[in-house]
Amino acid sequence: MRYEIDNALLKSLLPAVVQAEDMLARLDERAARSPVGEGFTERGHFFDAAGALWVAGELVHIEDLVLHDAHMDSRTPSHELTIAHAVLRARRRIWTADPTWALSAAGLNALAGAGLDEGTAPEIKSLRPVEEEADDPDELLAAELAEIDAVLARSQKLLDAHIGKEAEPEERPKEKRSDDPLGLFGDDEWDEGLRLADWRAVLPLAGDLPPVLAAAVLFEAWERIEPLRRQNWLGGLLASSHLRARGKVASHLFSFYGGLKTVRHERRRSRDRLTRLLAFLEAMSESAATGLKEMDRLTLARTQMELRFRDRRSNSSLPQLADFVLSRPMVSSAMVAKQLKVTSRGALNLLNEIGIREMTGRGRYRAWGIL
Repeated sequence: MRYEIDNALLKSLLPAVVQAEDMLARLDERAARSPVGEGFTERGHFFDAAGALWVAGELVHIEDLVLHDAHMDSRTPSHELTIAHAVLRARRRIWTADPTWALSAAGLNALAGAGLDEGTAPEIKSLRPVEEEADDPDELLAAELAEIDAVLARSQKLLDAHIGKEAEPEERPKEKRSDDPLGLFGDDEWDEGLRLADWRAVLPLAGDLPPVLAAAVLFEAWERIEPLRRQNWLGGLLASSHLRARGKVASHLFSFYGGLKTVRHERRRSRDRLTRLLAFLEAMSESAATGLKEMDRLTLARTQMELRFRDRRSNSSLPQLADFVLSRPMVSSAMVAKQLKVTSRGALNLLNEIGIREMTGRGRYRAWGIL
């Protein structure tokens, strides 16, 4: 499959490209100089992961994703939630690596293999609900039994599928992927290696285009080629990685899906290539505008929190709490206690002193955040 950008198409895209280039440059400059830049970067991972699932037609609540990432789930994680967490982990891995790593052959192979365990939740020490008071022992036992039942059900499903493959040897794939010994996910008609090679063939063309237009072209090619069926969300992360590798957004990993979810599905999946590219460019402009507003909110919140611990003693935990609150869409008292290594009561006292708003309006299972 060959991709080209003719002059007529480029002329039609030029206004949207200029607007997106300007918005991304403003966002990058602001994030690089802002005192809340680190918190903004970490929060962006959560919002982009939830946005990736939104674009795929699944709803994942930010609160559940934050608790799942902290190993403090209040219930057994859903399949969609574990996929969202896989997106979150992939974004963190790309951000901590070299800017060019994700688009290299080694990086693509590593990221493509990262989704093989997307249906497996991270190890959870306890499914105990996040609260300030001690839990009922019967509720704890019921939660543990529910977790064991879920593990047994998944194991039985895999065994049944494997037995079915053994019973029909004539339908078994001739070759199995080395990373799929049971043959559960193989598809002879869907050569992921070949499709990834087709997508990587677009990279030289993208290198000759302006960074923002190149990111839109790479994402559009990913959507058309669909190299990875079970990790189609990786396309937006690679587009963001390209922006970082080109130096357009170097201060953080751009939240591409945060803006894409605001674009109508009919435009994202249009048969007209010009409409799709315009939609992706508009998504980048919208995400940048949202990021600037988010940074304004975080800056104002940090200023208000600093007023509360300006005259405190030097070993006060409030500055650490402020940084932690800025890096998460929401926090619970248990998360604060674990992060700052204080008691639950001490965490509640710190949350009351720092002056952030309680989000749930409940007496139990409460959460705080910057609204």
